[in-house]
Amino acid sequence: RGAGHGVKALIAELLGGLIAKQLGLPVPELVFVELDEAFGQTEGDEEIQDLLKFSQGLNLGLHYLSGAITYDVATNDCEALLASKIVWLDSFITNVDRTFRNTNLLIWHKDLWLIDHGASFYFHHAWDNWEKTSETPFLLIKDHALLPKATRLDEAHQFCIEKLNDDVLRQIVAAIPDEFLHWEEGPSNDEIRATYFH
Repeated sequence: RGAGHGVKALIAELLGGLIAKQLGLPVPELVFVELDEAFGQTEGDEEIQDLLKFSQGLNLGLHYLSGAITYDVATNDCEALLASKIVWLDSFITNVDRTFRNTNLLIWHKDLWLIDHGASFYFHHAWDNWEKTSETPFLLIKDHALLPKATRLDEAHQFCIEKLNDDVLRQIVAAIPDEFLHWEEGPSNDEIRATYFH
């Protein structure tokens, strides 16, 4: 939470991961992590020490995929329906960060895994414009690393909208901890959750 985008990146990571999980997509386990004020005091790098200091309190952690390697679009395969579901997901959550330059995909035990959804839901960095942003086509999807392999988008769309009904989305949004919602901008916790739901 002490990094540049603070709790909003944690919210994006949480929502993106929970939505991906609901769609049956492979994401590392997400857990809430409480960082004590003593954590990181022995860190030698001052910049990292500051980051840890400003991250005291509730944070979000992901299971570390030991031995995982970066997915390479040129050499690793991805089945068309899986690629289509991932492209659909990233369009739905407006994930700007799964490009050829940085796929944010890993190969672990020969399977594909999705990581790093912290750049998703980028509308929340300009909160006052969320309604306009929600109606704007997500043009950056054209840069998605898996788009050339995503040849079953209609099938993926049908699958995903069946899995993500309003009740499911409300439960996912309700998982955002209050500690992540005390923003300087002023909206109440319920207003923030309602906006993410919309």
